[in-house]
Amino acid sequence: TRHSGSNSIRPFSKEKFWLEPPSEQQRKQLEEELKLSGTNLKSHAWYHGQIPWEVSESLVLNHGDFLIRDSQSSPGDFVLTAHWEQETLHFLIRKTAVQSGETYTRVQYSLEGEAFDSIPALVHFYVGGRAALSRWSGAQIHRPVNRTLPLTYLETAFCTAVGAPPCPRGLRSGEERVCPRRWDLTSLPLSEENKLSVARSHRRFLTTNVLIDICLMFYFLLRDDRPQPHPNQDSPFSDTDGSCYTELYPGPQSYVERLRVEEGSAGLDPLRVEDGNANFSPVVETVSSFKPSGYQSPLMPKENKPLEVGVLRRVKELLAEIDPRTAAKHITKADCKMARILEVTPEMQRMMGVSSGMELLTLPHGQQLRLDLLERFQTMAIMLAVDVLGCTGTNEERAGLLHKIIQIAAELKSTMGNMFGFAAVMRALELPQVSRLEQTWMALRQRHTEGAILYEKSLRPFMKSLNDGRESCPLSNTTFPHVLPLLSLLEKSVAVGEGTEPWETVEVGVDVVMFHLGAARTIAQLGGIYRSNAESKLQGFQEQAEVLELFLTDFQMRLLWGSRGATENQALRYAKFDQVLTALSNKLEPPVRSR
Repeated sequence: TRHSGSNSIRPFSKEKFWLEPPSEQQRKQLEEELKLSGTNLKSHAWYHGQIPWEVSESLVLNHGDFLIRDSQSSPGDFVLTAHWEQETLHFLIRKTAVQSGETYTRVQYSLEGEAFDSIPALVHFYVGGRAALSRWSGAQIHRPVNRTLPLTYLETAFCTAVGAPPCPRGLRSGEERVCPRRWDLTSLPLSEENKLSVARSHRRFLTTNVLIDICLMFYFLLRDDRPQPHPNQDSPFSDTDGSCYTELYPGPQSYVERLRVEEGSAGLDPLRVEDGNANFSPVVETVSSFKPSGYQSPLMPKENKPLEVGVLRRVKELLAEIDPRTAAKHITKADCKMARILEVTPEMQRMMGVSSGMELLTLPHGQQLRLDLLERFQTMAIMLAVDVLGCTGTNEERAGLLHKIIQIAAELKSTMGNMFGFAAVMRALELPQVSRLEQTWMALRQRHTEGAILYEKSLRPFMKSLNDGRESCPLSNTTFPHVLPLLSLLEKSVAVGEGTEPWETVEVGVDVVMFHLGAARTIAQLGGIYRSNAESKLQGFQEQAEVLELFLTDFQMRLLWGSRGATENQALRYAKFDQVLTALSNKLEPPVRSR
């Protein structure tokens, strides 16, 4: 959960969960617990037992605060809850059985790196050594949040209040975000007013990310006939392999509360206020945000034909003039604005019902945004492929274009942290009509050896790892996360390319699907961070109108299909252009005919 400074309004504030002051008997019980052996978790005040994650988030309020609690979705496991850089983070503590002899096995605990024989030893290491809890988050823990009540009282107050059946096994660190539990609020030691407030917050949370919840349900139905792995079993998709998603579980924060933080509650519609809470009805979009038929451009006439020579020539000139980093910045600005990461007005937020397009694309009424993103992805890839395949010069000239596109991909990945733009550029290079140009790629290896090595040894493996769920861009550097697998999963009817997707192979099966659905839960809550990162990377950036236009989807649709063809059926457009690309590719390097 992201909290915007000291004035942020938390969805589950400390006051809502404030327990009655401990009685004399409870104080004595707590003292007895803390006198236990140091290896006993009960003897450590930072251990809070089986408190719900909502309560834990209401306690870690300051930078570096932390506590340890029991995992509710995975009995017997523990979670470290910490507050770092205005974020509440939840880290599942992994348990590993270590064989010390033929008859003796001991358990070790770890987060990402070194393993320890006890939870207290793990806490001592990370507090005393100021070590990062994970490479990706960089979070550290400095200050324990100590409990003021005995564990027996906390268990009575919270654990017995959970009346729902346990979460399905097999979730990797899913926590309550995947299987939220229903509380019997009457058993909680809260005032009637706070019970009502908790119920409202919980209800708002249960209505978010509906599509992902449904997909997760089907995931477990599919796995019913398979052995259910323990969440801590080693997995190729565990958080030790560099993945940035499996370790972060942001708490729910409703759009209403985020909006109150940003602009106060003065602008709320009184007709939509019920019992003191605002309930916005989002607008369900049914029409694409792209309007190529009405698009006006100084680079092309009002009515244009597909791939007009004069327009194509100017596009090539502009692409040749700009350096890769400048191109990457223009692409990132266009991507983030279209995806509603940047320049999202309060009115747009009200219409979406959420504060960022990254959350909207996970919701049922975000279908049009998902479709538009898939359109943009495909169109960007085709346009860049045309730039290469339309070059009728020498192999060396085409190799120079390949090298330029590879450099743009590298800038999008490393400098801009734009995984969406990076994936689109990589798709252009991986299209069969481009990848089959053996003479062109040979010229690239000879004339631009460093570019060829960068592509083959770094960029291509990284792209595959992204799709497989084995790697990701660090959150601190991400402006646009890798959402393409999620878009493809939720909008399967829209083709994004040829071949089998990573999650459709027997080797990985539904495990990769599960990873990307879990990643979507995290992505949905981090729109503010992506916006902040994008604003920081684009600070002081002076865009060039003509260059930015090259990377606008409306312009690209007009360039590729013409003013009339751009409005045709999407599948028909793609099928036609696939034939065009094939013809261009075969013209450059005719296929070898078998005798």
